[in-house]
Amino acid sequence: MSREYISIGLRQLVFERAQGYCEYCRSPARVALETLAIEHILPVSRGGKTVAENLALACQGCNNYKYTKTEAVDPVSAQAVPLYNPRQMNWVEHFAWNGDTTLMLGLTPTGRATVNALRINRTGVVNLRQLLRDAGQHPPDDPSPPQQD
Repeated sequence: MSREYISIGLRQLVFERAQGYCEYCRSPARVALETLAIEHILPVSRGGKTVAENLALACQGCNNYKYTKTEAVDPVSAQAVPLYNPRQMNWVEHFAWNGDTTLMLGLTPTGRATVNALRINRTGVVNLRQLLRDAGQHPPDDPSPPQQD
């Protein structure tokens, strides 16, 4: 499978827009074991374009679990719902941190489905959040709402 070319300028725009954090689990690139990926929100294989509006910054775990998914099952309603789209949805409407800020909670069907499908609370990420919290570096600021064109 060939990879879609993403220019250096577009990569920089995506990284800066995400402020160096995975746009799904909010893990910071500065302490990631692997380089964060530029992810197609709507996969190229499903007609997605390589344009700023269809790209997100994702850690390897979130990118791998998302793969070509655009929807998943909400564990509460058992209905298929869209996954979180950082270009169209506001993070704070769909997610929150638990009391000790180590777990990301889904507040909506989309939030819950995304937390489950991308395994956002996988052990390594939770451990990283604990370490960063103890160092006074977690949770990150809530991301800005998507820009309307």
